Amino acid sequence: MNKKSSNLEGTHLNPSVDKRKITDPTRILTLANLISLLRALLTVPIIYTLQNPLWRTYTFILIVLAILSDALDGFFARRAHEVTHFGKWLDPIADSVVILAVAAYLVLQDQFPAWFFFFYLVRYVTIAIPAIYLLNNVHFVLNSNWYGKWSAGVSAMAIFFHIFPIYFLDWLPHVSLLIATSLLTLSWLVYWRTFIQQFRSL
Repeated sequence: MNKKSSNLEGTHLNPSVDKRKITDPTRILTLANLISLLRALLTVPIIYTLQNPLWRTYTFILIVLAILSDALDGFFARRAHEVTHFGKWLDPIADSVVILAVAAYLVLQDQFPAWFFFFYLVRYVTIAIPAIYLLNNVHFVLNSNWYGKWSAGVSAMAIFFHIFPIYFLDWLPHVSLLIATSLLTLSWLVYWRTFIQQFRSL
């Protein structure tokens, strides 16, 4: 993810951004953003390989690549000082595309709880709508908070354990979902606290 260590939950677009930290925050074509885009595109082969039990090795490799890319894009963004406004949007979108698409497929196959899919979808929509509104009206770019970063990773792991259960740890898929739900809820509340602060300043 394109992460930046900060106590702030958002960034106002400002030409006076510290160039020592971000060479050009308006850039779109960066290595980190390409990695995020690749993660979203991995959704197609992941779902394709899920359709054939004989291809589970390929599914395993693709999911591991998607999870690793979530760490690599943030690493390259920080290392190259290319934490961009577009990347802050693309990164969580890429996470959500993979999680929602794969979860939806598994729900249709009766291999994953539908409640978590709908919970994740409602959370995403109720964060995206005010974030887009604030971006368009006050040029406010929402930053990922700590809970949001970890909740995406734990959600991905919960899906992973539903596809590849560890039979002597049969409680792991359920517990990982509960942990993911807790982190998602906390991040949801933190995001909305940020939104309310911004709406009051309008």
